[in-house]
Amino acid sequence: MSIQEVTGKGHEATDHQHFDPKGKPPSSFTIQFQSGLRKNLPFEDERDFAEAQKGFIAAPAYQQIMAEAGHVAWDMGCYEFLLRGFDSVFDTIHPSLQRQAILNMAYGLYEVVPDKIYQVRGFDLANMTIIKGETGWILFDVLTCKETARAALELVNQQLGQRPVHAVVYSHSHADHFGGILGVVDEKDVKSGKVQILAPVEFMKHAISENVYTGTAMNRRAYFQYGLLLPRSPFGHVDQSIGKNIAAGKVGLIEPTRYIKNDIEELEIDGVRMVFQNTPGTEAPAEMNTYFPDWKAFWAAENICGTIHNIYTLRGALVRDALEWSKKISEALYLFGQEAEVMFASHSWPRWGNDRIQEVMRVQRDTYGHLHNEVLHQANQGVTINQIHNVYKLPASLQQQWAARSYHGSEEHNSRAVINRYLGYWDANPATLIPLSPSDSAPLYVEMMGGADRIMAKGKELYEKGEYLSATEILNKLIYAEPHNQPAKDLLADVYEQIGYQKESPSVRNSFLAAAFELRNGFPSGVTAQPVNPDTVRAMSTDLLLDFLGIRLDSSKAQGMQFTINLSTPDNGEQFIIEMSNSTLTNIKGFQSPDPDLAITIHRSDLELIMSGLVTFPELVQQGKVTLEGDAGIFDQLQSVLVQFSPDFEILPGTKTAAAAVSSEHDAFEQVEPASSAGG
Repeated sequence: MSIQEVTGKGHEATDHQHFDPKGKPPSSFTIQFQSGLRKNLPFEDERDFAEAQKGFIAAPAYQQIMAEAGHVAWDMGCYEFLLRGFDSVFDTIHPSLQRQAILNMAYGLYEVVPDKIYQVRGFDLANMTIIKGETGWILFDVLTCKETARAALELVNQQLGQRPVHAVVYSHSHADHFGGILGVVDEKDVKSGKVQILAPVEFMKHAISENVYTGTAMNRRAYFQYGLLLPRSPFGHVDQSIGKNIAAGKVGLIEPTRYIKNDIEELEIDGVRMVFQNTPGTEAPAEMNTYFPDWKAFWAAENICGTIHNIYTLRGALVRDALEWSKKISEALYLFGQEAEVMFASHSWPRWGNDRIQEVMRVQRDTYGHLHNEVLHQANQGVTINQIHNVYKLPASLQQQWAARSYHGSEEHNSRAVINRYLGYWDANPATLIPLSPSDSAPLYVEMMGGADRIMAKGKELYEKGEYLSATEILNKLIYAEPHNQPAKDLLADVYEQIGYQKESPSVRNSFLAAAFELRNGFPSGVTAQPVNPDTVRAMSTDLLLDFLGIRLDSSKAQGMQFTINLSTPDNGEQFIIEMSNSTLTNIKGFQSPDPDLAITIHRSDLELIMSGLVTFPELVQQGKVTLEGDAGIFDQLQSVLVQFSPDFEILPGTKTAAAAVSSEHDAFEQVEPASSAGG
């Protein structure tokens, strides 16, 4: 099955028929589970629905936004099955998640503060916020890609009158908040000073670096967290908690012209007073809230939205600080929350009225704070990282608050993340300190359990009793021992599917449903690393590129190699020593060896062309744009031991449908696209 065949199914699936021939309906146990939730969750509290629709101005006639490359970049229409509301009960969807998925169907232009603040929602994973200055627009967060951002601004100008963009604010360093910049401003206007771009301190460092070193692995894991192969269906992808999904267009980046460096910093742009609050270490390593004192309007970036967020995001990222997150919300509560009359954010919907604002701020502050404190309370009494997800629970008072529901995060993976942040992955049992790899331990378990037939029989028994986690425990061992046992993979897929139906967090739901899909069908062929966007290349530091070359090094092929390279990029004044020794590639910025084996001189701007795959290193040598002094064979040695990663590796055993294509056409310095940080 090809990637094109899989993604082509997305618009054909309906809630009447499963998109997968092997798919199963919800079991009686899942139906009973969902029914109990409908009785116990606070569905009588409908304030979010009123807030999500308040201020609606207009929606465009279209539901699809096309990418410049010719494919569909965004499609709200494929989620229309959700608009039947709670009159349609989907037992394949956790009732709380179904509610969130309906709330995220808001689509169009909305007014937040009369004649001052507007938002375009439902054009991408994030919202675009539009501030009306004295003479033009100030845009806060410009979506993931050029095409959706351009469409959003066109809707604004069509409905509110044409005005120039004077400034753009990136609230933080995730791609769904800056990637659409080229759809709303011309880079020449930024360079000339006509348009300014503001961002929190260290924005550029974190916008790229987080997603390069393990970018290929992150992209592969995103197939699970974001359900990239799942059709839009009650049996598949229904929501992404902070929005419907991530747009698939051209991602860009223009470097900010001004950084907010102080904890609290006040500016006036085009007659609009803004007070910025830096909140590093919360939802992103570089992030900031903004208060508009003249309008008593508080912009909470992605620190407070319609869900409890990820402390650990399943695609992979550094673990966040739940305590710091809680403290920054507290600071905002007392800096701005005492008088604010509207609170809005880069995701979800606004809240109006000071009592409502303080309620939501305290609920989210206390949820992050309780998560941190209670998990460490349990850890200090011996509960380990391998137990906490089955122990940790929110207090009953927070369980009855919609603002405390963990859609984007989950109590299970967030609680484990807190322990991991402080104590690491080890549970202090020596048996787990040097564990066997699953493929090595599984045959032992299968033998001791009496073979595949007995495991399958017990697995079916557990499945039929609704004991899905227990079934997972033994069936997972079987497929690692026998990767090509398709009946075993199909049975485990059935188990995963029921667990997915029952999960409130879309990331967790998608992960189980995507795993079920791959177990049944294999991972589709035709998935390759995306070529790097030239705008992204310019944002990468040279040392980041060189660090990643060290990661790409196949150390088994580099045994015995030893050399020193001086690298100079005269147009930006950078110098590096690159050393190969002990099968390790090291770079030292700001130094030059007095006796290198090879000296390479190349303009940084030309290096960017190589990194983008637009030209090769030998071509630039022939053009006289690269100077090589010394042993040119050293560069051939380096190139021979570098690996190009591809995001089609197997996660679950026996699911690889085709061998990875190996290409020798890549230049040593050519980059692949970093992983997307969209969604945090």
